[in-house]
Amino acid sequence: MDILKMLILHSIFIITVLIFTVYLILTIFSAVSLRKYLRKNSYVDYNSIVASPMTPTLSLIAPAYNESKTIIDNIRTMLSLYYNNYEVIVINDGSKDDSLEKMIEAYELEKVNYYFDYRLPCKRIRGVYKSRNRSFKKLTVIDKINGGKADSLNAGLNVSKNDLIVSIDADSIMEPDALLKLVKPFLESKDKRVIGAGGVIRIANSCEISGGHIKKIHLPRKFLPRAQVMEYTRAFLMGRMAWSELDGLLLISGALGMFNREIVIQSGGYSTDTVGEDMELVVRIRKHMAEQGEPYDVIYIPDPLCWTEVPEDIRTLAKQRSRWTRGTLETLITHRNLFFNKKYGKLGLLGYPYWMIFEWLAPIIEFCGILWFIFLAVTGRLNWPFFLLLLGFVYFFAVSLSIWSVVFEEITFHKYEKRRDVLKLIGVAFAEPLFYHPLVMLMNVKGNLDKIIGRNTWGKMERKGFNNHSTSRKGSKRRS
Repeated sequence: MDILKMLILHSIFIITVLIFTVYLILTIFSAVSLRKYLRKNSYVDYNSIVASPMTPTLSLIAPAYNESKTIIDNIRTMLSLYYNNYEVIVINDGSKDDSLEKMIEAYELEKVNYYFDYRLPCKRIRGVYKSRNRSFKKLTVIDKINGGKADSLNAGLNVSKNDLIVSIDADSIMEPDALLKLVKPFLESKDKRVIGAGGVIRIANSCEISGGHIKKIHLPRKFLPRAQVMEYTRAFLMGRMAWSELDGLLLISGALGMFNREIVIQSGGYSTDTVGEDMELVVRIRKHMAEQGEPYDVIYIPDPLCWTEVPEDIRTLAKQRSRWTRGTLETLITHRNLFFNKKYGKLGLLGYPYWMIFEWLAPIIEFCGILWFIFLAVTGRLNWPFFLLLLGFVYFFAVSLSIWSVVFEEITFHKYEKRRDVLKLIGVAFAEPLFYHPLVMLMNVKGNLDKIIGRNTWGKMERKGFNNHSTSRKGSKRRS
């Protein structure tokens, strides 16, 4: 028993050091990559992109299911983006609320005869709507039988005819210049073909929002969304930035991503067999390009390009994280031939192994370690000095990593202008490892159990609507 105990304790220590070493390396790569990006783009004139005849045409594809609370404002935002040649395709995925009726009324829509080819399988399209008002000529609304998000994106791909597609959640709010920043890598690439690009997703809870636009940015009032601000900042600025530099990026957030339309169609479109269609698509189009022997790039942009609402209660967060875990596991299983496969370059040798070990397996190892600690504590066999030393090391490393991500944010994009918001965020860095991280770890474990027992529900978040997140500094109360 003593030999087993020492073996497990040494294994835990080695795994801990390995995890911290990897995170430290990613942090360094992120810092270098971020500095390079800021220096390169400090004098960019995005107006030249708008005026250029070489600018590719875009199709924004936004699936919508029961989004009546935010759909009108969000369509207005999409129609007012700063770009010269794009269309907006909203897919009403069999909504049970009045989403379609609101769109028809607000944008003067009528059903039209519209030719398209079912190049990708999707549920039956019941009708295509265009506006009688020329002011809304960019807008196309598809009404179809419910088939889920991936099925709706495939329907949008069938209807779209432009060079690049932009997948976006209908409940997200894009920055006015988001398309210009996303399309820039596609224009600059010479040696490699850019097949996908994504950017930073920010949290809109408690921000002042009017007419589908962010008017003033505030840190969320509640602890749970505040902790997610910290989590998102760390993941986007210090995770995906590094993996983009290392050519091992496996995920572009489903909230906002730009892709080469023809490559996506050649790869088979979005998979309806997973709840993590965004990650699965990126992995599959990268495999497709590697198998074709064509040099390619998937780019991550550190600019805050999109804002979205996140869960404010534990139950909703648990549903979301269960879905994310199941989607990750499904993608890893589907593309298991990538594991340390040099045929796929850094995708197989770096990206896939990292995601499997540090994103999927790490929470399970952590959970087992906690169970082992409880067993040792109950049986009186715990080496308390070793445990407290390891716990202190883990805690302060995690806090340091989070504070460093706040520093990254402040010296680059500085979205939280009030000093007290930054101080509150640093306070969250100290509280997150004790209260938020254990919750997320348990939710990840539950997601694996849900997958094992075959519980494949989507776990949709009940949204309050962005107007309910607007806040005033004059003491007014937010509507519930």
